[in-house]
Amino acid sequence: MDSQENAPMIGNAVSPSEELGNSEVMNEEVASQPVEETAEEEASQVETPRKVYETKAEILERIRDIAHGDESPQKEEVDYLKTAFYKLHIAEREASFKAYLDGGGDPEQYQITPDEMEEAFKAEMGIIKEKRAKIFKEQEAEKQANLTKKLEIIEKIKSMVTTPEEANKGYQEFKALQQQWREIKNVPAEKANELWRNYQLYVEQFYDMLRLNSEAREYDFRKNKEQKERLCEAAEKLADEPDVISAFHQLQKLHQEYREIGPVAKEDREEIWNRFKAASTIINKRHQQHFEGIRAKEEENLARKTELCEKVEAIAAEENKGSGDWEKHTKQIIELQTEWKTIGFAPQKMNVKIFERFRAACDDFFGRKAEYFKTLKDAFKENADKKRALIEKAKALQDSTEWKSTADKLIALQKEWKTIGMVPKKLGDQLWEEFLGACNKFFEARKAAGAGQHSEEYANLEKKREVVEKLKAITEETGEDIQKEVQKLVEEYQSIGHVPFKEKDKLYEEYHAALDRLYKELNISVAKRRLNNFKQNLKQVAERGENALDTERARLFRQYEALKQEIQTYENNLGFLNASSKKGSSLIDEMNRKVQKLKDDLNLVKEKIKAIDAENKTQQG
Repeated sequence: MDSQENAPMIGNAVSPSEELGNSEVMNEEVASQPVEETAEEEASQVETPRKVYETKAEILERIRDIAHGDESPQKEEVDYLKTAFYKLHIAEREASFKAYLDGGGDPEQYQITPDEMEEAFKAEMGIIKEKRAKIFKEQEAEKQANLTKKLEIIEKIKSMVTTPEEANKGYQEFKALQQQWREIKNVPAEKANELWRNYQLYVEQFYDMLRLNSEAREYDFRKNKEQKERLCEAAEKLADEPDVISAFHQLQKLHQEYREIGPVAKEDREEIWNRFKAASTIINKRHQQHFEGIRAKEEENLARKTELCEKVEAIAAEENKGSGDWEKHTKQIIELQTEWKTIGFAPQKMNVKIFERFRAACDDFFGRKAEYFKTLKDAFKENADKKRALIEKAKALQDSTEWKSTADKLIALQKEWKTIGMVPKKLGDQLWEEFLGACNKFFEARKAAGAGQHSEEYANLEKKREVVEKLKAITEETGEDIQKEVQKLVEEYQSIGHVPFKEKDKLYEEYHAALDRLYKELNISVAKRRLNNFKQNLKQVAERGENALDTERARLFRQYEALKQEIQTYENNLGFLNASSKKGSSLIDEMNRKVQKLKDDLNLVKEKIKAIDAENKTQQG
């Protein structure tokens, strides 16, 4: 499209007065024309929907076609292909890095593998860059040459505008010059409007000087009208064109033709122009609505991506107390990354910024995760070495026949095992099975040698069942010393020796079920009674002296801190226990009960401190 023809295009289209019959009106119209971007330039600034490439190979193939084919490289398509290529390239790198980490790799030792496809892509892009530079240079040279040609045409028309007689003689030459003008295309944009105004001025002056007979003039008017009516029909048909972009570009060509056709009779000018403008308005409106829809979708995508950024940043800001938290948050972030890939482009000015924000939050999280597991790796190695040392000791004892002393040593080793910190699960299970195998080998041999002890074990079974029945029979009505009675029965139960192995688990579950019910049903009421008794005795404590309450409060606060420390120690130890075996599960259950009991005691001490504070306030009032 000729750039100097673009100023009076769609939206600010030339009025009927552009028909070259009225020189005074025409001069005023040309002088008032604004300088605007062409419709094609405006359309090129809006990102249009393009083919979605699934692989880097597809993109590279298209880049090669552009680099080595005859077509002129389009900046928008080349930029889009570059963005799409590196989006896939980065995704591949991130997937490779994640697989490396998941396989236990050291992040600091990770090396990026050179990508031959990327090198090929860069080489083809270099060819395209050179090709575009060459085309641009040629286009600029062509525009300068076209400018010179059009200036020469203006000078020739100017020289013809002297007298009506000369104008009549030079009419055919004038028409030839007009045709030459139409055939010459692009000129430098900064010269286009001024060039067009000068051309229109002298063409108008020529027609003013021209004295054609009415038949010839009417013939020109009829011919021009037929051509413009044809353009009106073509513009009206574009309303049914399903491709909005194609319809818009076709309309630009029709406007170019319309402007290059000469005038029509004065009485027809307004009607034919309004018809052409009405058809143009329909196409322009569809084009505008199309891109408004794209922009609205991009804004929606930006809002969704901003929300994902906020979610990732919130997850990255959460505290990770252990490996479980890191893995949970990793899974959440990977799900958000997957969702991100399903969202289309954001507005062009924000697309890169929002991606950089999202990636920065992800990189921050995964960087700190890598650092955490690097630190953990040394601790795992130390713990694994300690457990291997215990395995060697257990294996050295597994064939011993000194039943009592060896059993005590193995039990001591088992207790020591529980104090050792965590190791990776797969290795931990392997070491535990090896350690347990050595222990079981000894205890099974002892069991086989001590078959005569069965009668004693059955007697112990009956004793423990009696204790369980007593625990079941305890209720709130038994008195104030319920906890003491429960504790006495627990100590009695623990003092009784071994029971038959096949009955052990069933009895253990029955015993702890009774204890759980008692702790659940009785612990709250006992705590309330203790607190009430404490409150009733506060006045007596206060009467001992003005500092008696403060002394009692200090004692309780020390007790409160000690309980907190003990609870923390138990909870830390729980984190190192493996519940995959029955023994491990039983130990965890027992420790959980102890932790709950300590928490109840902690709450009671806390309430006592509050009661002292309230009494102090009363005394001061």
